[in-house]
Amino acid sequence: MEDCLAKKMEITVSEAEKRTGRNAMNIQETYTAYLIETRAVESQSEGQCAPVDSLWRRYSEFELLRNYLLVTYPHIVVPPLPEKRADFVWHKLSADNMDPDFVERRRIGLENFLLRVASHPVLCQDKIFYSFLTQEGGWKEMVNETGFQLKADSRLKALNATFRVKNPDKRFTELKHYSDELQSVISHLLRVRARVADRLYGVYKVHGNYGRVFSEWSAIEKEMGDGLQSAGHHMDVYAASIDDILEEEEHYADQLKEYLFYAEALRAVCRKHELMQYDLEMAAQDLTSKKQQCEELATGTVRTFSLKGMTSKLFGQESPEQREAKIKVLEEQIQEGEEQLKSKNLEGRDFVKSAWADIERFKEQKNHDLKEALISYAVMQISMCKKGIQVWTNAKECFSKM
Repeated sequence: MEDCLAKKMEITVSEAEKRTGRNAMNIQETYTAYLIETRAVESQSEGQCAPVDSLWRRYSEFELLRNYLLVTYPHIVVPPLPEKRADFVWHKLSADNMDPDFVERRRIGLENFLLRVASHPVLCQDKIFYSFLTQEGGWKEMVNETGFQLKADSRLKALNATFRVKNPDKRFTELKHYSDELQSVISHLLRVRARVADRLYGVYKVHGNYGRVFSEWSAIEKEMGDGLQSAGHHMDVYAASIDDILEEEEHYADQLKEYLFYAEALRAVCRKHELMQYDLEMAAQDLTSKKQQCEELATGTVRTFSLKGMTSKLFGQESPEQREAKIKVLEEQIQEGEEQLKSKNLEGRDFVKSAWADIERFKEQKNHDLKEALISYAVMQISMCKKGIQVWTNAKECFSKM
């Protein structure tokens, strides 16, 4: 972790800007661009102020970077991007992806994504990622030149492997179930949070109504007027603070959403392992079949029913020269198949070792982050309750002075 990019470079997504331009289809569109600023840390420690490098990136470029990382590092739980369009939104907030508040939250999420990658012991060393942060032009061409799209596994192939693999790794099967449950639990938690926010909003609006009523009442009372007006003022201030609280609520929701999307990143690692296991099993099956064919040709016996066996019976046996030639070809294929199987076994073991190390790293990170988020949420709720008690304590003092 001492060598990670986050220790050597300050990375921020400092602002978002609404722009209009033409896409690849020459259709005019409105989009949001984000300003990435980087500054070397080393020169600052020497007492010098390092210059800030900056460049603009669209959300689609962040998506391209993440897709490249997913394909290039299939054994890694790649950090997720913030949502492109608002989901699990409290109904009194805008779900428009151009809404300034949503764009601001997405800006924070994109910065968090870059910091996650820059802090990762493997991903931080990727040259394409460094170019994304520091190179304005030609970045997309660099990514496409890697040919990562050709290495991407199709969904159909992954689905086929899921259902046809015969000996799935129990650990990855359990991890897939865990990721499904994690996604389900956090989705439910986000819906509950939205209901809590709705009730909270109602409580604060009721206090606003109290403030209006007390203020109107104070206008017709001479002796009680000052006390009623002061109480109304306390209620108004309390009601007005709901906007800041809801902003804090949404920040908490975004922290949960990150791990909602992390669940899919976990499943991506599981799918890749299933594909590798399926390829390994198919290679082993093919090798066994070729060995059997070679043995049958060498001994002149057919163990199982086959079209080749029926053909031999109908049209006669092959000549010794033909049989020898076929045996030679099969022996070469068997040797090649054994080498491939050995290679796939080594690749599979390396994948499992690397993937499990990164999954353990992810679990530690998750436990730390969610613990902090839940504690912060509890502290926020306690603080709000204390403010409510203080408001009514102040109101009580106002009423006592009347």
